[in-house]
Amino acid sequence: MIIVQIKEGENIERALKKFKRKFEKTGTVREMRARKNFEKPSEKKRVAMQKAIYVQHLRLQEEQ
Repeated sequence: MIIVQIKEGENIERALKKFKRKFEKTGTVREMRARKNFEKPSEKKRVAMQKAIYVQHLRLQEEQ
């Protein structure tokens, strides 16, 4: 359960922003989306490899 402490006189929008941030840190939405569609382990590995290659390519471009 996520609890957000609100100080006296604090704006409700600010409290809502804190709640959203805490909720996002828990990773609940990310996990639900990942479970919605099953992804084979080999597919996960392939996507991770492509991402690593892309990041490495960006870093090499940044150095030059």
